[in-house]
Amino acid sequence: MSGGYPQHPPGYGYGYGAPPAQPYTAAPYTAGAPPPPQPYGAPYASGPYGAPSAPYSAPPVEKPPKDKHQAYGVGGAPPVHGGSYPPAGGYASPFAALVPSAFPPGTDPNVVACFQLADQDGSGFIDDKELQRALSSYNQSFSLRTVHLLMYLFTNTNTRKIGPKEFTAVFYSLQNWRAIFEKFDRDRSGKIDVNELREALLSQGFSVSPVVLDLLVTKFDKTGGKNKAIEYDNFIECCLTVKGLTEKFKEKDTMYSGNATFTYEAFMLTVLPFLIA
Repeated sequence: MSGGYPQHPPGYGYGYGAPPAQPYTAAPYTAGAPPPPQPYGAPYASGPYGAPSAPYSAPPVEKPPKDKHQAYGVGGAPPVHGGSYPPAGGYASPFAALVPSAFPPGTDPNVVACFQLADQDGSGFIDDKELQRALSSYNQSFSLRTVHLLMYLFTNTNTRKIGPKEFTAVFYSLQNWRAIFEKFDRDRSGKIDVNELREALLSQGFSVSPVVLDLLVTKFDKTGGKNKAIEYDNFIECCLTVKGLTEKFKEKDTMYSGNATFTYEAFMLTVLPFLIA
């Protein structure tokens, strides 16, 4: 048992929480596409920390003809480009109803009991505040924003309800993230700094640039960036944000090149759930 969480059954697969067996190259490849040589995002081997990096620069943007002005979101849908999201009519709503689920075989009885205790009306779902209280029963205190991100990433909806299957995945994933945090919190300060965060993200297969790392630390440092360090609860929110946005991006990066094309509507529906959590 680690970090106060029940032990998950051997071989249990739960997606978002488990650090990948290898970096982004573990994903299936499009026929003919060469595998990327290192974790997804900006490479570090090409230069010292703090040096400019690639390939995470935006592709050149072609200027539209002057006689064809069109504002995104105003007077019709944005232009559709190859490799982008489906048309607006086929794009899944973030407020889609959550499908009822059951506990996976072999789920720890303590996890089942914890969910049932939180599900006071016996509906088979618990809401955000009930999930927050359930997690606190295992000495894990998270803000409602972090809870909302957990619920969004494990249900792919913003309905802010979660079922037994997703609840189980949340518990086992938090166990893994706790282990990652403790591994890179080498001085046992209860915080990780910029370099430790970089290594923690790399261990999960995400290589972000120094500029992005600085933004992440400033955002999730409770002192507003003065200490340049992140505590465990904010580390979870940071990982949820990086992993969630990267997974959404990867869905459209079919050639695993670090570039993707989005329609305006798809971009908004991808990013906004992370901003309004």
